[in-house]
Amino acid sequence: MRLFSTPWLVKTLLPGLTWHRPTSEKIIYLTFDDGPVPEFTPFVLDQLQQYQAQATFFCVGDNLRKYPELVMQTAAAGHTLANHTYHHLKGWQTRSAAYLANIEQCQQELDKIIPAKKNKLFRPPYGKFTPQQYYLLKSDYQIVMWDVLTYDFDKSLTQEACLNKTIKNTKPGSIVVFHDSQKASRNMQYVLPRLLAHFTALGYRFSAL
Repeated sequence: MRLFSTPWLVKTLLPGLTWHRPTSEKIIYLTFDDGPVPEFTPFVLDQLQQYQAQATFFCVGDNLRKYPELVMQTAAAGHTLANHTYHHLKGWQTRSAAYLANIEQCQQELDKIIPAKKNKLFRPPYGKFTPQQYYLLKSDYQIVMWDVLTYDFDKSLTQEACLNKTIKNTKPGSIVVFHDSQKASRNMQYVLPRLLAHFTALGYRFSAL
């Protein structure tokens, strides 16, 4: 069963993670995982620009290394760049020392673009990491999860279903996950512009974390 909105119980059991931003204002936090890549990130940047929307990009470090001009373009547009490990590792399948070293390698690439902030942002690939990894990371990183997962990567999900379920579950303060990657391109390129148009018409704005 697809859970587009993170259950309240999960958020309660893991309170040290950032799931959403409590607010009464009409603000949505769009996030994009796995990029940047030249095939799809420019589309995302163009759509965001049309609506004067800011977003957060959880970047794979190796993509930061390979596409520096695209990274600079994203940063210059005012978006937040954040850490998604260097090689998109699954925490559950990686020893903690290697996992943290991979995160640090990604952070080094980020620091070449923008000096590290005091409160660095990290999202674990697949949303999976071990309790030990969490305790080792929490003092140095704000660990950002999500309130709404679009499932844009699910090829069995129709574009309309992806759009409708994402809109239904998005509320003020929601952190919404898209992917600027090949696996998600069909649904992401359909849903993103329509979601931006829908919520802009309702008076929402889109901010970076």
